[in-house]
Amino acid sequence: MIDFETQAEIKISDTQRMVYEAARDFAVQYIKPKVMEWDEAQFFPRELFVKAAGLGFMGMLIPEEYGGSGMGYHEYVTLIQTISTVDPSIGLS
Repeated sequence: MIDFETQAEIKISDTQRMVYEAARDFAVQYIKPKVMEWDEAQFFPRELFVKAAGLGFMGMLIPEEYGGSGMGYHEYVTLIQTISTVDPSIGLS
């Protein structure tokens, strides 16, 4: 019989925590203040992606020797989930 009262313990790596914190700060500082304005205008801010690239968000799955961040899918999903809590359309872009 399955014990549904048991809680799973989820551990994240230091890298995943770093990605989460960077993505959270990025979303709160650069996306949240403008999200409604951009949505109503149906505008997708190019400069936002330049900032995201500067933080290493745009090439997370690409190996470092090819100019990417060399991270894995866990970090990538952490990034997408975190940004998507503020604006899903930008999180998935």
